[in-house]
Amino acid sequence: MPSESVSSRRLPPLNALRAFDAVARRGSILKAAGELGVVRGAVRQQLNVLEAHFGTALFERENGRLVLTVKGRAFADAVGVAFGILTRASAELSIGGRRSIRLGVPSAFAVWWLMPRVAALQAALQDIDVDIVPMAVVEPLAKRPDLEAVVMGGEYRPTRDVTAIRFMEDEFGPVATPDMAGRLGLAAGVPALAGAVALASRSAPSLWSDWFAESGHAPVRFAGSRDFEDLLLAIGAARSGLGIAIAPRTAIGDDIDRGTLVAPYGFIRRPAGYSLSIRSSDIKDPALVRLADWLSKAGAVQP
Repeated sequence: MPSESVSSRRLPPLNALRAFDAVARRGSILKAAGELGVVRGAVRQQLNVLEAHFGTALFERENGRLVLTVKGRAFADAVGVAFGILTRASAELSIGGRRSIRLGVPSAFAVWWLMPRVAALQAALQDIDVDIVPMAVVEPLAKRPDLEAVVMGGEYRPTRDVTAIRFMEDEFGPVATPDMAGRLGLAAGVPALAGAVALASRSAPSLWSDWFAESGHAPVRFAGSRDFEDLLLAIGAARSGLGIAIAPRTAIGDDIDRGTLVAPYGFIRRPAGYSLSIRSSDIKDPALVRLADWLSKAGAVQP
């Protein structure tokens, strides 16, 4: 039988693994160096150590960018899971063994839907603390080893090592102030949108194109457009009368009820809704099972 090499049985240096994980998540040696608080040369050195340890390349260069090889991607996923486990175990030790879940949530969804229900969530989970981490730009679990779960909206497709548990449907559509809707004559039909300023967000950049595609209406050429960093800002701009935003119903249900905003074309269902994504290795974790169960029940009561 061929004998295993010593390096194949020995774990790589921890600093090399940390550098590799940071570069894999950030896609850049410069960004990884900033995260780790070291110079770029130190990160390159640690990558060289890791590749020498395994005797194989983990990255390729494409148009000046570092891109993970197939083996590198598989290893990056495993390293991310391992660091996540260590991070969570360390956090639990520091709080005396009490179970906690670090849950990444789109910042807008956290404000509209989750935070008004957080007391009910904590009461249901009792001995489990849920640490809600707002995310202006939602990143999948593969890029966030510090999180145990992430709420994902839209057409999210989980990777092989991640399980997505759909817990709530949603609807979305264009919204504007009653005054703007009247001035533009939006009640006359979708072509009237051509006179509007379209408000969009970089955190959910495809909402307008998704709405046109799924509603069956032909896209229009807007009079202007404004992009905001977060969907919360785009909806706030719509409330102020700056233009027309495309928004999930969960975001503006209260505005519609109060008459602050109107939805001239109603809402259409979003096929994907919202999902709780967790690592497949955690699928039977009792705390995450209880979190998924609560989200499913709360989502069914009030989408």
